[in-house]
Amino acid sequence: MIALPRPQNCPTGGQGGWQRDKGAVFGSNRIRLRPDPVSIGGLPRLDRILSRRTRARRWLIQFPRAVPVAIFLLILAVALISCFAFERGERRSETAQMRERASAVASALERRANANAAYLRAGAALFATLHEVPPSRFRSFVSELRLDSDYRGAEGIGWAARVERSELTALEGRIAQEYGTKVAIHPSLAPGQPFAVPVTYLEPDSERNHRALGYDMYSEPVRRAAMIEAERTARPTATGKVVLVQENGRMGRGAGSGPDAGAGFLIYMPVFETSPGGAQLTGFVYSAFNARAFLSSVLKVEEAGVYGISLYDEKVSPGTLMTSTGEVGARTAQVSVPVSIAGHRWILVMSRAKTGELSALSVVTLLFGLAAAALLAFVAHILTQQALEDGARLSWFEEQNAIRDSLTRELNHRVKNTLANVLSIVALTRRRASTLDEFAEGLDGRIRALSATHDLLTQSDWGPTPIGAVIEAELAPYARELGPTISMEGAQIELAPSDALSLGLAIHELATNAAKYGSLSLPGGKLRVSWALTRDGKARIEWGESGGPPVPAERGRGFGMDLIEKIVAHELQNPVEMDFDPGGVRCTLVVPVRAPRPFAIRKRDDRG
Repeated sequence: MIALPRPQNCPTGGQGGWQRDKGAVFGSNRIRLRPDPVSIGGLPRLDRILSRRTRARRWLIQFPRAVPVAIFLLILAVALISCFAFERGERRSETAQMRERASAVASALERRANANAAYLRAGAALFATLHEVPPSRFRSFVSELRLDSDYRGAEGIGWAARVERSELTALEGRIAQEYGTKVAIHPSLAPGQPFAVPVTYLEPDSERNHRALGYDMYSEPVRRAAMIEAERTARPTATGKVVLVQENGRMGRGAGSGPDAGAGFLIYMPVFETSPGGAQLTGFVYSAFNARAFLSSVLKVEEAGVYGISLYDEKVSPGTLMTSTGEVGARTAQVSVPVSIAGHRWILVMSRAKTGELSALSVVTLLFGLAAAALLAFVAHILTQQALEDGARLSWFEEQNAIRDSLTRELNHRVKNTLANVLSIVALTRRRASTLDEFAEGLDGRIRALSATHDLLTQSDWGPTPIGAVIEAELAPYARELGPTISMEGAQIELAPSDALSLGLAIHELATNAAKYGSLSLPGGKLRVSWALTRDGKARIEWGESGGPPVPAERGRGFGMDLIEKIVAHELQNPVEMDFDPGGVRCTLVVPVRAPRPFAIRKRDDRG
């Protein structure tokens, strides 16, 4: 008898496949083949899989408390790390927000000061032409500025003449005559001081400002330093921290006074008189500011919110604090930005008290982590969830069936709409065509336009489609030939599928007309297409041609107009504006921007 050969791809014991059963014969040598208990088809044996699950189950049973506790602690640690990351991000975000807000307030302060400095420059240019500044001329200048009621945060605008020691008495008389009150130049000039720079005029004319009349600003070191710098640079120059004379009649005491004493600053602009001997300083036009009022005037425009704001003169220290707003407790987070006021440096510090509480996101994360840890610890005791998985899988299949039904209805609706458009195009093309070739050519181009828009919609899974993509698809053949003569620009606006189809037809008709008779028919012609979102939530598309043949005044009504008016305008539910200007055709399309309907096909379930 012939023995049955053993297949090469069926190794014997220990190698998988098939093996010979000892004692079996075929004929005289019987052979019986049975499956190898080690593997079938290269897959692990079922009893081994069950053995692994049994060992894992025994391990869970052997440590009934350690495993749930370990899982609980692990999930809790992840939650705590997430909370730390969220809190750190919150602090960084808050700091960035504070810095942005502080920069906005600092910029507003600089703009307000620069605007006032511009007024002072204008006054200096005017007063430089006068040998002496009379009060009527000064009042006329201030009134012509048409400042707002609070003088943009300033106490007012004043004039301080440079007066020699011998001319002080005469100046006192002029001031008394002008304001109807006796005024003495104060404080008295120090020995060796050849001249004074007293407050001569100050507008607005108020009882508060009367306190400053006659005050020799040159006698105070901080003011004097700013005047000398302004005279040297011939530019508006701000002082450091001073106490205004208007504050309850107290004289400026320099930078050592605190904000409760009425801290403020002044901006000086020198006025020179040109003479044969050279330019001579005649005085200063200036503005006085109360620091608190100045900051408050800016915060009317730039809201500080819940933050506290402090202004410091040149450096941050208790002695240089000019003013502050808002209540800020201990352990505050703060940022500082520099502020340049007429050549003088301030420091703006924005701060916010730390509450010590976790953010809402951190609290939710912590609670969710605790819940997840408890849930997973409980699930660790469960050996199987097959029934729940089967139920979930059944629900998923039912949901997929419902989605397929919805998709079928949606597809049926869209196909009907597309066929309706095709029938309308065929009818209109047949009505306008005089030959079969003309009918075929017109129908071919319009069906291709529908096809191009359908391709876009297919790429987006029949979801919202950008306007730019629709226009670019329809103008692509002309853009490749004409290059830079076609320009397209507009915002990122997405349309519903039906509106995108209608827009594609309209653009195709306009482009075809432009290529035959309009700007795209000549080498030098230009086409510009732009679109933007209107206030009422619609997309406005502007089509403009130029550089083409003149548009004739007398013209027939073509198929394009019929298609746009009878199909496009009806579908878009908005009229189409056509302007046949001799320089080029212009068209305005208004397309509704609809909110997309929530419709998504779920991916295949990977649970088995």
